[in-house]
Amino acid sequence: MLHHLVRDSAVKHPDRPAVVAADGTLDYAGLDRRADAFARRLRDLGVGHGDRVVVWSGKSADVVAAMQGVLRLGAAYVPADDSAPAERVALVARDCAASVVLTATDRLPELSALLPGVRCAGLTGAGAGGGGETAEPGRFEAVVEPDDLAYILYTSGSTGTPKGVCISHRNALAFSGWVVDLLAPGPEDRFANHAPLTFDLSVLDLYAAFTVGAAVHLVPSELAYAPEQLVAFLYERRITVWYSVPSALTLMMRSGGLLDRAAPDGLRAVLFAGEPFPISQVRRLAAWTPARLLNLYGPTETNVCTYHEVTPADLERGRPVPIGRAASGDRVWARAADGSVCGPGEEGELLVDGPTVMLGYWGAAPQRGAYATGDVVRLRADGSFDYVGRRDHMVKVRGHRVELGDVEAALTSHPDVAEAAVVVTGHGVDARLAAFVVPGPGRRPGPLTLRGHCAKRLPRYMLADVLRLLPELPRTRNGKVDRAALAARLEP
Repeated sequence: MLHHLVRDSAVKHPDRPAVVAADGTLDYAGLDRRADAFARRLRDLGVGHGDRVVVWSGKSADVVAAMQGVLRLGAAYVPADDSAPAERVALVARDCAASVVLTATDRLPELSALLPGVRCAGLTGAGAGGGGETAEPGRFEAVVEPDDLAYILYTSGSTGTPKGVCISHRNALAFSGWVVDLLAPGPEDRFANHAPLTFDLSVLDLYAAFTVGAAVHLVPSELAYAPEQLVAFLYERRITVWYSVPSALTLMMRSGGLLDRAAPDGLRAVLFAGEPFPISQVRRLAAWTPARLLNLYGPTETNVCTYHEVTPADLERGRPVPIGRAASGDRVWARAADGSVCGPGEEGELLVDGPTVMLGYWGAAPQRGAYATGDVVRLRADGSFDYVGRRDHMVKVRGHRVELGDVEAALTSHPDVAEAAVVVTGHGVDARLAAFVVPGPGRRPGPLTLRGHCAKRLPRYMLADVLRLLPELPRTRNGKVDRAALAARLEP
């Protein structure tokens, strides 16, 4: 189970660095001891098997140790965004019926006032204070079944209320084990943890590293979109495995000087997920490094369920690289509107069944059978999939069905375009397409040029009515395009 990974690596690689963070470095022996100290503290606070513990803090070695301590009691951890207001954290804690909330000491008064009856405890020093790491002999080895809850990741709900995605030990191990088979990392590897701990991308960084005794280097949240600092982090930490949303890599290339120096010798793999990566940017990345480039796909509810390793042929395409074939032991297929299974060349909604599919949403009925992703894909002749777009991004404009992802792919195939996002303005007969474009370095493509480029690739009804250049696209906390913010720019 997940709580065994650090313990096993502590036996095999006690002196190897496990977590490298702004608040210090823990080797595997130290992380093992500190996790036990957190488990002891949480046990004394009444946490037991099946309970939920919310962890509200920035990235740190203590946070990682605390999450491991929770698992050692057979409980589940619930990471909360460090930048979230106390009211939202309290909402999450009430929703999952948390038994304890761990946070910074200065946040305790406000949080305690919002959560009467819930134990709120200081995080800093909880695993190390007063010699607590060695004060009591014995180790925590809770009996945990594969389908027991390991953690809950809260995502934004369509109603405005966050939804808790429940992930089991089996779910997480199926993914992390697949990653280890795919990348064959070892104790000498250094994983960069770019994504927030509330985001499913972080699962790869932590648990693939812990499986083999590698080091995970935590990127502080305040540096997540600071391009020059991210590039410096990559080189100074001698990162060998990088995993992030494409927007972070694009920013590093465009504004961080990533391509101005030779790629690090030790960089073995660059992985990206979360949104389509414009093919022009993938070409630039491939020309810069011989490292493996892998496109991973999957919603939080399934973690990574398909993948594709970039090939030279992919770089000749006019659209983003495929999302590929099934990963992590899952089974995937596309379902057409009439319920049939799609054949080559046909489009439909991607369905996923297998070991990474979530237990369900907290407080809702358990997930049974295949999970419908809400993403539209196209089956390729070789059996892999192209990503077309979100089902809820299919819109009607002047009576025609338009997939916004197709319009974006046409725009980003222009050599002067780094990124593009398309939204709809107006309703019914007044609906129009608005495109926001980020030019490449030193480029400034004109609207007529871009419309002419798209006119060669799209039917007339799919051409943008409004086209604006932006220095960068607004992003959500997880690095995805903030379409609501773009739509707001169009309001009079």
